[in-house]
Amino acid sequence: MLRFDRGERLLHWTNAVLFLTVLGTGAALYVPQLSVIVKRRHLVEDIHVYAGILLPIPLTATVLAGRWGRQFRADVRRLNRWNGDDRRWLRTLGRDIKVRLGKFNPGQKLNAAFTAGAIPVMLATGLIMRFPNEWSLSWRTGATFVHDWMFLALAVTITGHILFALNDPLALRSMVRGWIPASWARRHAPRWLEEERPGEEPDELAGQTPSRPARQP
Repeated sequence: MLRFDRGERLLHWTNAVLFLTVLGTGAALYVPQLSVIVKRRHLVEDIHVYAGILLPIPLTATVLAGRWGRQFRADVRRLNRWNGDDRRWLRTLGRDIKVRLGKFNPGQKLNAAFTAGAIPVMLATGLIMRFPNEWSLSWRTGATFVHDWMFLALAVTITGHILFALNDPLALRSMVRGWIPASWARRHAPRWLEEERPGEEPDELAGQTPSRPARQP
């Protein structure tokens, strides 16, 4: 089954490079021990700033990309849609085996919402810190406080995201190649499976070999 099209995969890996650049350079600026090792602080600071400024561009471009961003916009609607199964999944921390999830689980939905919201916050506070003479002391102090704590929250969130991805090789592979076995969808995203293949019975899907392109939708 096609889980992520080319536009979504390009957006994901572009964002991954930018976020890791921002986090890596931010850590080098924030942690004194790393600053000593890295040196060339002004260059690191410039890379950090420009990578942060670029962060909103791939997301915005994909949203406005017409047919190229059609599936991404559909997935954004899925990420914004919550139902009773999602809430029950959160209450039970994913232990309720009767929960029937869609394409994204509630943890992924929360992660996407936090990351998307963090981008403009980090951009705004970072620009205030970059051009301090244009702002009052209270604005500069507040921007520094928010920027630092948001950086730490993003570091924790992105690290968790990477660890979860490594723990699910099939899901990770779908972000590289686009395709995922129907058996994975049947276990982890049955509502999405029904949405993509209406009318198919679970028994019909049990013997399917998703890796064969001829059997893909």
